[in-house]
Amino acid sequence: MQFSFRLPVATHILLCIERFKDEYKTTSTFLAGSVNVNPVIIRKTLGQLKAAGLVEVAAGVGGAKLTKSPKDITLWDVFQAVEEDEDLFHFQENPNPACPVGRNIHGVLGERLEDVRQHMLADFKKVTLADLLESIAVKEAEQEKNK
Repeated sequence: MQFSFRLPVATHILLCIERFKDEYKTTSTFLAGSVNVNPVIIRKTLGQLKAAGLVEVAAGVGGAKLTKSPKDITLWDVFQAVEEDEDLFHFQENPNPACPVGRNIHGVLGERLEDVRQHMLADFKKVTLADLLESIAVKEAEQEKNK
């Protein structure tokens, strides 16, 4: 798993679908306007989210909707839908074996980086879309207050 824009984009899409479900048809064009990317990226991501059972997508201009409650969708669910499970950190493949750091870097640092990866994935299981929607509402209230 490499850091990519797929998880943030997919999460953004899901949050928009829920937040605007009663106000707008959440089409790929609408969602692309919020994410500020090409609608093709949105359609591809929606396809992945649909395959994972997180959204339903109506053909044409029907829009998308969540298949589960936001409290039942975690960042882990989104991650599994859109990311490939590759190494998070990439080592230089051929460090110098004659150097004590070079010959040991993979073993010494690799174990610790795997711990970081496992903690991150465990944290993903704790954060729901409902949590994020609540945080957005708080931020919106703060912004309104500061106007």
